[in-house]
Amino acid sequence: MTSRAVELLKRLIATPSISRQEDATARILLEYLCAEGFDAQQLYNNVWAYLRPYDPSLPTLLLNSHHDTVKPSPAYTRRPHEPAVEGDRLYGLGSNDAGASLTGLLHVFISLKDTPLPFNLLFLATAEEEVTGAGGMRAMVQHWAETGTTPRWAIIGEPTGMNAALAERGLLVLDCTATAAGGHAARPGGENALYVALDDIQTLRNLRFPKESQLLGPIKVTATQISAGTQHNVLPTECKFVVDVRTTDALSNEETVDFIRGAIRSQAEPRSTHIRASAIAADHPLVRAAVASGASTFVSPTTSDQSVLPMVDTLKIGIGLSERSHTPDEFVCLSEIDRGIKQYLKLITTFANETLEQGF
Repeated sequence: MTSRAVELLKRLIATPSISRQEDATARILLEYLCAEGFDAQQLYNNVWAYLRPYDPSLPTLLLNSHHDTVKPSPAYTRRPHEPAVEGDRLYGLGSNDAGASLTGLLHVFISLKDTPLPFNLLFLATAEEEVTGAGGMRAMVQHWAETGTTPRWAIIGEPTGMNAALAERGLLVLDCTATAAGGHAARPGGENALYVALDDIQTLRNLRFPKESQLLGPIKVTATQISAGTQHNVLPTECKFVVDVRTTDALSNEETVDFIRGAIRSQAEPRSTHIRASAIAADHPLVRAAVASGASTFVSPTTSDQSVLPMVDTLKIGIGLSERSHTPDEFVCLSEIDRGIKQYLKLITTFANETLEQGF
């Protein structure tokens, strides 16, 4: 199983798949699943298959990872799309993030073809994960809503050292605008939009929200950009600033925006609200199965496709290490792939057994 996963990973590395340009890798994955006898389907560049024909009477466990990559760093010393094995390392763009998890989950999925399971098993390779694009997981969420096939649980394959992320923060980027009457800098009086903005930034710096997440702690609010003024002797009538907000499961993104708007004078407009925080209980059956498979638990500092799956119980766990992601000369270890596949298999079968016993 490991050797097949590695060979497929090499093919994917050799095929450029920058976010929103994943047509070629989508075709590889679609043909691969069809060759294995699955009724594979495609929406945009998302590719999926069920282990057996979908049974609407059963809940669904989703196995997901992404096949898009970031653009290669200019600091690469190797050819990013030329897979190379040196010792235990497989080098190449997307090897660690998240090709190893993708091909590992895919081959575990294939290996369970003849195994009775108490749930539908769905494998999904998503596109546009690195940009949280509308044609990636967000398109699949809409498809499931329209067809009544939303999964109940999901394993999200991202490089975590095969440890289980119980939570990850969401993200809001707010474009804020302070306005004022203006005036001449030499005269008393007048109103300065820059000072309005600075007062609001100070308020945001000390802002305390009405709820705090047990897992993720307080919501983090940081002003990161500011721009105002036309010349030295004119009080600015407008000042624009940008605020980075790392949200938690204590408040929805919409509730967070509303609370911030109520605390400041400036207008605040979110660029989007779909990158949500997520959390799963430490005693959830998926977490228990992950721990039984050898995983430790932690809180993740990075976001993933689970940010757009608020209706699904999600667990992020995958092959490789997060600190290698988006770095020059990215690599994953062959031993990590082998160990990860075995651990994924144990996690899923343990979860299946508990699901049977508990009757979820």
